[in-house]
Amino acid sequence: MKRKLDFPLTITLSVLALFVFIPMLSAFEFSIRTPIKGGYGWDHYLWAIREDEFFYYIIRSIWLAAVTVLITLIVLVPTMTWLQLSKSTIRPFIDGLSLLPLVIPVVAFAVGAQISFPEFVKDTVLELPFLYFVLALPYAYRTLDIGLNSIPLKTLTEAARSAGANWWRTIITVIIPVIKTAVVGTVAITFALSIGEYTLTVLLHWDTFPTWITFVADESILGAVALSMMSLVIPFLVLTVLTLVAPERSTQGRK
Repeated sequence: MKRKLDFPLTITLSVLALFVFIPMLSAFEFSIRTPIKGGYGWDHYLWAIREDEFFYYIIRSIWLAAVTVLITLIVLVPTMTWLQLSKSTIRPFIDGLSLLPLVIPVVAFAVGAQISFPEFVKDTVLELPFLYFVLALPYAYRTLDIGLNSIPLKTLTEAARSAGANWWRTIITVIIPVIKTAVVGTVAITFALSIGEYTLTVLLHWDTFPTWITFVADESILGAVALSMMSLVIPFLVLTVLTLVAPERSTQGRK
């Protein structure tokens, strides 16, 4: 039986797609211009890749984003599972706390972090993943919350515990596979936000790929645009791969 086309939804999604992709296509067209030679080419992308510090900073941003994703999953999945199972009265309070990063100015957040962090943390770039985690908290929290609300969490947990699984094994082998779609969404959102974060990183005087682009812009504005396009494409590719691969693995596991 064919599903009827939802015309209003199609129009809305089409408008949103145009809103997102037209600026990206315009920036891409601008980045491949070659004013000296005339026409278009990949000169600015090749110039960016040949920069001495290109791979250093892009790898640095990627592993910082990966650490942020790890922190997010380790902290949120067990915590939110406990909140769902316990029906704790502090749940509304925690829901409200998770929204604070949306309303607290980044400048105030950065200053507060610098004051509250111990010296051995402030002296290393590893302070950034913990701060990125806080910035991603409102989005990651609600993504996982939707996933946990969509499953019979109490039944699954009791079945796993009665079979002899401890708390961590229950989360890793039972809960996470069942909410894989929500976990993948959390990973994608957190990774994309972390790898592109600029304001907080500058305020704390660290250098990552987004901040490095601002220095490169002094040498070549078109090269900086090419680098900006790369910083947009990388999270997009990660999101696409995670979206396509995770369901396929899940399907293969059921066969």
